[in-house]
Amino acid sequence: MATVELTKDNFEDVVTGNDMVIVDFWAPWCGPCRAFAPNFEAASERHADVVFAKVNTEDQQELAAAFNIRSIPTLMLFRDKVILYQEAGALPPPALEQVIAQGKDVDMAEVHREMADREKNG
Repeated sequence: MATVELTKDNFEDVVTGNDMVIVDFWAPWCGPCRAFAPNFEAASERHADVVFAKVNTEDQQELAAAFNIRSIPTLMLFRDKVILYQEAGALPPPALEQVIAQGKDVDMAEVHREMADREKNG
């Protein structure tokens, strides 16, 4: 599956409408971003059950600011609308595969329970 271009207009729909979404915050002038792009694209071909999306931080400054993006590339993994992973820097293919595998293995019922407990206990 090809990557999806995210904007402030479709971000919410994509993240809430899919079980797992991996977002690459990038910019056209960023060398590490350009180097990471083929790895990200290749992973999207291997994982049809995951939505791979990109946010061009130059065009979508409001979105980048909303997520406090200070360094690019920054990778975020959303599952059930929860950010499970966020890290700046281009990942080599094995590390990206590991992040994807770990994201798939997370017990989201447990995550939601922990979040509810934290909210309840302030």
